[in-house]
Amino acid sequence: MTPPARSRTGRGRTCRRSRIARRTRGPLFLTDRKAPAGTPTLDVCPETGRARLSYRRAEEICEESTRLLADPLASPEDIMDLGGWTLHRLRHSGLTHGAEGGTSTPMLLARSRHASVRSLERYARPGVDAVARYVAERDMAARRCR
Repeated sequence: MTPPARSRTGRGRTCRRSRIARRTRGPLFLTDRKAPAGTPTLDVCPETGRARLSYRRAEEICEESTRLLADPLASPEDIMDLGGWTLHRLRHSGLTHGAEGGTSTPMLLARSRHASVRSLERYARPGVDAVARYVAERDMAARRCR
């Protein structure tokens, strides 16, 4: 697990500690209560016994928590009028960063759970800098000069 990004306020570290609390497996977003009997095993944290949040509630928490991050120039008084990041946007970013980092297409397909490369194309779009870095790393003429 990668360490959290550190902000000047330390807010990222606190948020990570309170949400993840050193858990290394199980669902990421959990309810405040223990899972009721009959909850599927994959939807229960093996360390805390708490249930996975619904996608809708996890989306609400993510969107509310990232409003000021999504628009850093806005004032805190305007927070209710801001839109934060969605879980779908975070998924898209993760796939894009993976593609930029050289993750293979089969691995991106597995991570995204897409069946075809065509459906993956809309997410895995490396930026200009990533493409330039990729080309530079594989340029035979440049390698000979090193």
